[in-house]
Amino acid sequence: MPPRSRRAVLGTAAFALTGAVTGCLAAPRTDPEPIDDDGRPPSTGATAQFRGGPRRQGIFPDATVPTDPTVEWVHRGVNTGDHTAAKASPVPTPDGDVVVPGDTGEVRRFTPDGDVVWTAAVEETARGIHGTPALANGTVYVGAYDGALYAFDLETGERFWRRKLGDAIGSSPGYHDGVVYIAVEYYEPSGAMFGVDAVTGEVVWEDRRPTDHPHSTAAVDREAGRLVVGANDGHLYAWTYPDRSFAWAFETGDAIKGPVATHDGSAFFGSWDRRVYRVDLADGSREWAVETDGRVMSGPAVEAATDTVYVGSHDSRCYALDAATGAVRWTFDTGGRITGCPTVAGDHVLVGSYDGSCYTLEKGTGDRAWAVDGVGEVTSTPVVVDGAVYFADRAAEAYLDGDAEGRPGGVYKVGGG
Repeated sequence: MPPRSRRAVLGTAAFALTGAVTGCLAAPRTDPEPIDDDGRPPSTGATAQFRGGPRRQGIFPDATVPTDPTVEWVHRGVNTGDHTAAKASPVPTPDGDVVVPGDTGEVRRFTPDGDVVWTAAVEETARGIHGTPALANGTVYVGAYDGALYAFDLETGERFWRRKLGDAIGSSPGYHDGVVYIAVEYYEPSGAMFGVDAVTGEVVWEDRRPTDHPHSTAAVDREAGRLVVGANDGHLYAWTYPDRSFAWAFETGDAIKGPVATHDGSAFFGSWDRRVYRVDLADGSREWAVETDGRVMSGPAVEAATDTVYVGSHDSRCYALDAATGAVRWTFDTGGRITGCPTVAGDHVLVGSYDGSCYTLEKGTGDRAWAVDGVGEVTSTPVVVDGAVYFADRAAEAYLDGDAEGRPGGVYKVGGG
């Protein structure tokens, strides 16, 4: 890796976040800081981002999963913290590598053989990174709990710029048409949505309506003309797109913490009020709500071809719902909370669980095809790259308690057949 340039070492002093859980921030907010823009990424199209694209549908129809699954490698030490938010998920590069952030504050690029191509770091690592990057312009865009959005060179890991936006970022960035969109947390006021120029890092749009430390991941639906995001204040917020004028807010009974997906003129999302919702993107009216037996932090996967919504719940079940009516088609009980998002890969649904397993289910029936067991609490979203499954788990309780035999969280590659 070449020496770091001046832009890679400039930046502002980091600060420590206090509070044991997301939303428990006590210090006064800090002002946005100037970017270092002596190095800029090129301006080209997007390559990959969390849930597969701006609509966050989590559907990969041409992907195939292993038939004889084997854990080919594990890289430990990616996640070492006790923060309960879902962990960041791997995202594929155009040439078959994966980029994986962790709550240590480090971002790594891995080859399919498990070799580390480069490691980059954010400036404050108390809680590190929980959002999954967007890859565009040959650049890795990711937010961190130091309240900054970062742009790293995809090839070398060198930092292009750092834009300080608030006091914490736990959401995943979204990219469209040269702008990176991300939800940001403040101490006071307690939230905002930003649009940041992908090349320069300059703020091009800001709205402070989302409150109570939002870390939901936004969706952009160009056909419906909407940008939508959830917030811990229990509201789903919508703006017109691409002009980004405020349109409406829809209220649920508790926090909206997970990603929002869009399909067929509607937004699909879960709430901590134990429901999964479908809301009309045009006017914010409720189309249906399905009650589960636990909080819903998982983000839905929405498949247009079968008109099906796949989503997890704290009640340990993965649900397949009729997208038009919300009727339950099937459920699968994993035995542990599901806080990460299901991924649809061809004929299968992949989902991680707090029971220490990553499951592959038959899409049509919900029957278990296979599972990787004993890996740890899987709160990241599984991703399939060239027939292999990648996911990350949390640090084990024994590790967090200081046990020398305890296991830090890692990233896994599952291949075979």
